[in-house]
Amino acid sequence: MGNMGMALLWLAAGFILLIKGADFFVDGSSSVAKMLRVPSIIIGLTIVAMGTSLPECAVSITASLSNNNALAVSNVVGSNIFNLMVVCGACAVFTPLAIQKETLKREFPFSMLCAVVLLVTGYLGMALDQKDGAALLALFVFYLLWMVFMALRARGSSSKEEEYEILPVWKCLIFIVGGAVAIKIGGDLVVDGAVAIATELGLSQNLIGLTIVALGTSLPELVTSIVAARKNEVDMALGNAIGSNVFNILFVLGIAASISPMTFIMENVIDIVVLIGMSLIVWAMGWTKRTISRAEGLIMVVMYGIYLAYICVR
Repeated sequence: MGNMGMALLWLAAGFILLIKGADFFVDGSSSVAKMLRVPSIIIGLTIVAMGTSLPECAVSITASLSNNNALAVSNVVGSNIFNLMVVCGACAVFTPLAIQKETLKREFPFSMLCAVVLLVTGYLGMALDQKDGAALLALFVFYLLWMVFMALRARGSSSKEEEYEILPVWKCLIFIVGGAVAIKIGGDLVVDGAVAIATELGLSQNLIGLTIVALGTSLPELVTSIVAARKNEVDMALGNAIGSNVFNILFVLGIAASISPMTFIMENVIDIVVLIGMSLIVWAMGWTKRTISRAEGLIMVVMYGIYLAYICVR
């Protein structure tokens, strides 16, 4: 019982750090966005997405360095499905997500394209080698440059002055950096606690990778997006989920594959197909009224529950 008690303690401490860290991170990031007149969606797609993807990055790179690359792929794909269905779905249950036409035309299709690229490169050789890793990283550089261009264009076109309560620069930096550190440590504690509980209960490492590690490393996205949605930073909530998915595939797997080649298994291929299929469903939901309603958010969470049941029994 001692081990289980400690694991539950790590889990609780991790949740507290995640929630408080996400709170500070959203406040700091949205304040920077307003100060620079950059739309919240761009900040969500870049700074917030990268900050909340720190746990995936840490887990996948550690897995790659120890040649345990099956965990790297399943962690990223599992996290992306969670980000899309649970993060966006849970946010919509709190506050219906209004989606801009540009997001449906540009960022959302780009995140699906990333999943298709991963599927094709992985399936062709049933592996991701150093060349594939370099290609994913090159695509990530293109994505960053594109986001910078979009931010500059948005800044140039926003002429109207709005009244904002903007935090001082030093406070923004403390909030963003402190929030990101708290998110990272909180994510680690949650994963460690969850893995310890799973090991005590006798669950397999592969199942732990696809479920608990994927869920644990996605908790920052979930908490940050719900906090953003509750603060009416809806664009940031959606941008965070989409941006994290792009970041996970292009940067996290790009780095991991560059360190050491990753073998693909058929289950990875099936999971990526599920990710693309679910992306298309959410994209279609967004196009109907350019809103993901509370009911649709609930459907997304239920769909994730069905997928979770499937991977536990397969």
